[in-house]
Amino acid sequence: MASTIVGRGLSQLSRVAARSSSLSLQHSKRVAAPFTLRSWFSTYPPHEVVGLPALSPTMETGTIVSWNKEEGETFGPGEVLCSLETDKATVDFEAQDDGIVAKILVEAGPDDILCGQPILITVEEGVDVAPFADYVLEESVAPAAAPAEPEPAAAPVEAAPAPATPPPAPTSAPAPTGGRIVASPLAHMLAKDMGYDLFTIVGTGPDGRIIADDIREFSPSTVAAAMPTEVAPVQAAMVATEPIAGVGYTDYPISASAKETAMRLAQSKRNVPHYYLTVDVAMDELLKLRSTLSDALGEESDLGVYELIIKAAAKSMKAVPSANASWMDSVVRVYDSVDVNVVVGNGDKLYSPVIRDCGAKGLKGISDELNAAVSAVEEGELSSEFASMGTLTILNLGMYGVKSCAPVIREPQAVALAIGALENRIVPNDDPDSEEIYKESVMMTATLSCDHRVVDGAVGAQWISAFKSHLEKPSTLLL
Repeated sequence: MASTIVGRGLSQLSRVAARSSSLSLQHSKRVAAPFTLRSWFSTYPPHEVVGLPALSPTMETGTIVSWNKEEGETFGPGEVLCSLETDKATVDFEAQDDGIVAKILVEAGPDDILCGQPILITVEEGVDVAPFADYVLEESVAPAAAPAEPEPAAAPVEAAPAPATPPPAPTSAPAPTGGRIVASPLAHMLAKDMGYDLFTIVGTGPDGRIIADDIREFSPSTVAAAMPTEVAPVQAAMVATEPIAGVGYTDYPISASAKETAMRLAQSKRNVPHYYLTVDVAMDELLKLRSTLSDALGEESDLGVYELIIKAAAKSMKAVPSANASWMDSVVRVYDSVDVNVVVGNGDKLYSPVIRDCGAKGLKGISDELNAAVSAVEEGELSSEFASMGTLTILNLGMYGVKSCAPVIREPQAVALAIGALENRIVPNDDPDSEEIYKESVMMTATLSCDHRVVDGAVGAQWISAFKSHLEKPSTLLL
């Protein structure tokens, strides 16, 4: 009997090795569907446990929209087993080989399923379906669970005995402040709206990722009880401030804020489908307007070109309101107010204070708030109000002589604007009465980064065109 079982097991293994994988995705690059093989010597017939496939390198979860096959039904190559919904599209999960659905482990519904989590069991023979009637999902997940920790070796006789009942570690202890936060863009937005600190929230998503449901279900009253008593010393130990010299190199510790900024930018660059629009803007008329306004305001005025650019960006948002928006997974949120983040500083002291409602403010009001924000950054007194997220980020690299730059969009914003240096260029003369073919003009290059999920090419072109028009006809900024 044992030899018969072993022979059958080897035969099944050879067929599986030849088949490799039984499932693939429709309308996508062929990807082997993840599965695990049960022991051929278990009480169940030979079968395959099929897991939810990862449709892209960044996919972590998905949902089953509907099942096209029922338990006991046969399927052949190319037949659709179920429809899967990801964060980007709904695709059909079709069979590459023939087989029989023995057990559906996850019913269709809105619940997120981790990539690799078993969703289906298939067999090759119809007589093998019935034994799986009582099959439960926990049994298929068990092999993937972390192995139990080995029992500690016996302590030496001289060692002090361990406490009989050591206090259990809290299961929902928040990460210490200053650590790395991994959260979805929607979770970041909800936390900001509700006034929660993400450092105090435990993530239940893949690899501890904080998801929107964690924010909605968070109770601030439980934080104090869950926080370890030794957090302050641990934080002090985690934060290194002095450079560490090595042989031929020096390591400079990265602050918690710089780590958080780097993580968010990397996540945004990975998640957001960027595209870029660049225009050259003639700044002659704007410089004349700035000179006139500065003379009118007196010697104490320090009205600069930057304030006029911020106002032009706010005017462009009013002209093309669909760009003043955010991708919120299930909806696109369009904002009424234009709140502009201006990038100040560099390195570990890189900040982006926000100027609220720039569309409703005059140039003097924008100038006052910009100066206050820059002073707060320089003095290290940046408040949470200044440091919050706006609807547009403007990056000015002109002071460093940079001509143009393609900025990274900061989620959940849909656009980011970078402006380059003002420089004298020889351009075609557009004055029909002039005898000169060319003229000298002060020009600036501006680049708009757009999130294609929110701002398509036509909308982005309308925005950058409106921005160019406001700068070249700056009297419109006073309306």
